[in-house]
Amino acid sequence: MKILVADSVSERAVEILSEQKSWDVVFLPKKTGANVADEIRDADALVVRSATKVTGELLAKAEHLRVIGRAGTGVDNVDLDAATQKGVVVMNTPGGNAVSVAEHTMALLLALARRIPQADALMKQGKWEKKKLEGMELRGKTLGLIGLGQIGSDVARLAKAFEMQIVAFDPYVSSLLAGEMDVRLGSLEDVFKSADFISLHCSATPETRHLINSRTLALAQPGVRIVNCARGELVNEADLLAALESGQVAGAGLDVFETEPPKDSKLVTHPNVIATPHIAGSTEEAQEIVGIRIAEQVRDFLLSGVARNAVNLPAASPDEIKKLEPYIQLGEKLGAFLAQLAGDRIREVRISYDGGLAELNTHLVRNAVLKGILTPALSDQVNLINAGALAQKRGVEVSELRSARRATFSNSLGIGIYTEGEPATGVGMVGVRGTLRILGLNDIDIEAPLRGIIIVIRNQDVPGVIGRVGTILGDRKINIATFTLGRNPQLQQAIALVNVDNHVPDEVLQEIRTIQAVSTARVVEV
Repeated sequence: MKILVADSVSERAVEILSEQKSWDVVFLPKKTGANVADEIRDADALVVRSATKVTGELLAKAEHLRVIGRAGTGVDNVDLDAATQKGVVVMNTPGGNAVSVAEHTMALLLALARRIPQADALMKQGKWEKKKLEGMELRGKTLGLIGLGQIGSDVARLAKAFEMQIVAFDPYVSSLLAGEMDVRLGSLEDVFKSADFISLHCSATPETRHLINSRTLALAQPGVRIVNCARGELVNEADLLAALESGQVAGAGLDVFETEPPKDSKLVTHPNVIATPHIAGSTEEAQEIVGIRIAEQVRDFLLSGVARNAVNLPAASPDEIKKLEPYIQLGEKLGAFLAQLAGDRIREVRISYDGGLAELNTHLVRNAVLKGILTPALSDQVNLINAGALAQKRGVEVSELRSARRATFSNSLGIGIYTEGEPATGVGMVGVRGTLRILGLNDIDIEAPLRGIIIVIRNQDVPGVIGRVGTILGDRKINIATFTLGRNPQLQQAIALVNVDNHVPDEVLQEIRTIQAVSTARVVEV
C-alpha cells in the first residue's frame, strides 16, 4: 500500500508508518518536484495537516484512497461530503492540542494582568516607568469560562493553581461534573456579571456567533479582561474595540480573529490588546502528539479496519446502515427538537426502542440522538462516532430501554431529556415514504411532521386559542403548513405544533405569548 504524507508532520509519525515494510510511505515535503495531485492517484491513505486542501476535485483523482488522516482537530480543509460519497474514511485527532491551548490562555491571562507586553516595549525604548505598569494578581479573582469542554476544563485546572475562583457557563455540563472540578456553574449573564476575566472555549455556531458584543459586555464589571483562543467568530470586534475605548474592557488577549490574518485592524493595534497569530495550539509537543496519533490511527485502520475519531464513518455493515438510516435521521432530528425545548444542564438522556426497531443494532441511533442533542453546543465537533464519549465527558447519563412487544406504534423511538430545569420527552416514528413524525410530546398524544420550522405552543385547553394564533400568523404573512393539536383533558392542558414556511420574528412570538391561555411559545428548527 502507498501512504502519502502531504504536509509536515513529526519524524516519529513517518517512522510509525514506515515500520510496515510492505508500505510505500511518500513524505511529500522531502520529495523534490512532487505534488499531491499526481501522488494521490495510487495512494491508499493520505495524511495532512492544514496546508493541503482536500477538495472534491483532488479526491476525484484518487483511485485507491481509503482513508484521510488529519493531524489536528478541525477538518475544514477536507471536503467531507466528497470523501463520504467516495467511500473514504476521514479521521482527525481531537484534543491533541488541548494542553497547549489551555497554557496559551493562561499566558494571555498573566500578560494582561501584569501588563507584560507594555513593560517590555517601554524597556526596549530605554524607559523605566514602574508606576505606569502596576498590575494585578490572579489570586482571588474570578475567571469566567464560556465552555467547559476539554480545553475549558484544562484552563480551570491551571487557574485553580493561581487560587482563582471559577464560574462557567456550559448548558451541556452537569452540576455534578462541575462540582468535581470545583467550578460553579451559572448562566451566561452570571458569568459576565461576576467575572474579572472572561475566557472563551466554545464552538462557533449560529447561536454563539458574536457572543461577545455590546449587550453582553455592558453586563460585565467595568475593567473586565477578555481572552479568546477559541474562534474569531465569537467576538464582535467592533463592539469589543468600542468597549476598550470606553474603558468598560481593560484589556483583551486574542489569538483568533474574524478574518485571518486581520488587515488594518484597529483592534489588533490597540495598546490594551495582546494579539497572537492563531498559535495557541502550535507547540512542538502538540504537533508531535497529533502527528503520532494520526499515524497510529491510519496504521490501525489499514491493518485491521479499526476507525478511531472518524468523522464520517458509521460503525455498521452496509446492510445494517440501509435499515437504520431512517431511524438515524429520526434520532438526530427528534433529539435536536427536544433539546431546544428542555432546560439547561442536561443530567440524563433516556432512549427507548419499540417494536421492530428494538431488534436492530441501535448503537448508531443512540449516537444520532446524542448528536442531535449536543450539536447546538459542540457544532462540528460531534458526530456519530464520538457523540457517546462527548456526552459521557459532560457527565450526561444515558440509559436505553427496548421492547419488541409493548410498542403502541410499530418501530417507534422515545427520547427523554432530563435537566436541572424543565425536562422534555417525545416519541417519534418513521412514516410512509420515510417521513419523520412526532407521536407524542411531554405525555400528550400528538402527531405532526418532524421537519422545518415549528412553533411549539403550550396552553390551557380552552376555546379560541387556535383562531387567535392563526390570525396573528396570517396578519404577519407567515404561511401555516400544518397545525396539529394534542390535549390532556385531565390536566386541561394542550399543545400545538405549527409547521410554518417562513422565519418567525421574535415580535410574533411575543404577540402569541400575550394570548391569555398561552403559557409558553417558542420556535424550534430541525
